Amino acid sequence: MEELKQSFLEELKSIKNLADLVNIRVKYLGKKGIITFELKSLSKIPPEERPLHGKKINEIKQFIENECDFKESGLKQEEIQRQLLSESLDITLSGKFVPFGREHPINKTLAEITDIFMAMGFSVEEGPEVETDYYNFEALNIPKEHPARDMQDTFYISDEIVLRTHTSPVQVRVMEKRKPPVRFIAPGKVYRCDADITHTPMFHQIEGLMVDRGITFSNLKGVLETFLHRMFGADTSVRFRPSFFPFTEPSAEVDIGCILCSGRGCRVCKGSGWLEILGAGMVNPKVFENVGYDAGEYSGFAFGMGIERIAMLKYSIDDIRLFFENDIRFLRQF
Repeated sequence: MEELKQSFLEELKSIKNLADLVNIRVKYLGKKGIITFELKSLSKIPPEERPLHGKKINEIKQFIENECDFKESGLKQEEIQRQLLSESLDITLSGKFVPFGREHPINKTLAEITDIFMAMGFSVEEGPEVETDYYNFEALNIPKEHPARDMQDTFYISDEIVLRTHTSPVQVRVMEKRKPPVRFIAPGKVYRCDADITHTPMFHQIEGLMVDRGITFSNLKGVLETFLHRMFGADTSVRFRPSFFPFTEPSAEVDIGCILCSGRGCRVCKGSGWLEILGAGMVNPKVFENVGYDAGEYSGFAFGMGIERIAMLKYSIDDIRLFFENDIRFLRQF
């Protein structure tokens, strides 16, 4: 039995895989295996020696089973380790770079302007970019002979259809459908035949309108000063200059103290210390007449500004074309 045990252990040392282990298990423990043969041979041993000899055979049988089970467990663990190593990832390698997008400065500025006016109770309205002559001009008190209708200023699709030159048509469309009080802003794209470092054929504009009983120029002044102080800082100087717009009367241009030179005068403000920022005024009674409002009962104000103009001032950008060239070096700054 001791020789049998040593022979088994020598063979077990050479086992490298589960298939070989199965073979050695069958060799020693199978139906025709060595241990089974020894158990059958007990009948040939004298009766008085059978118990001791049978005990030794059972002990060696149990020993072989335990060793085979232990070896099987080890081989399975080694197989798992080999699989893990073959499927592992080298975490020391550099990861793949995925560039992050950023909000375009125009959208960023538009969102900031919108948030300021919404905080003051203004809603947001939209309208079509392809407009009729009536909504783009006639309803806003811009007659046929007005210079804005010239082919050099407006993109005409037909005699009666244009690409809107401002978002003011939205004001008319909303007033036609809604009775006072109204208070909203109208952001969107607009189109004009113009192209240089401060103008592009397509740009973004945001206009605002407030109509109710008892609205005065003081209300307009208060709303716009609040907006400009929140946009450019509480110390920003604001001034109103008389101007003319067909759809407002009286009208004003609104300037802010130059944010680059603090009003001392520089190339950007052309030495004046002021920067033109937007146009505004009290709604012309003729516009109220076109939408069915009683100008004797209601009054209101309107204002409009270019988003690119605000963004250029806020971020010190000197060429409007940079917004639309998609130069990644420019966009990364935002």
